[in-house]
Amino acid sequence: MPLEIAFATKKLRHLCESEEAARSSLGSGVAEKLKARLADLRAASCVKDLVAGRPRHLAGRRPTSLGINLSDGWRFVICANHNDVPQLKSGAVDWARVNRVKVVDIDKDHA
Repeated sequence: MPLEIAFATKKLRHLCESEEAARSSLGSGVAEKLKARLADLRAASCVKDLVAGRPRHLAGRRPTSLGINLSDGWRFVICANHNDVPQLKSGAVDWARVNRVKVVDIDKDHA
């Protein structure tokens, strides 16, 4: 079963679903990477399956969020979109059981 993808805002949904809007706002290279990473999300059955874009926890963000590299210093941020986020015994998110995500941001990586 593929990942379910939601969007935090209509603007983000439009940016992710309209290649023209993505190219206009982000530039051609970043728009192409965004398209590829969204295809990766759609092809995955859980977040743990993702490897492209170096998914990682982001300092200062909730532990249920991950940043995924796009291009030219841009990234998009997803979070687990479960009412009860699956957790490991340690309390960390069990990304192998997260199959619902929400795109919450597309921004420059300031790390």
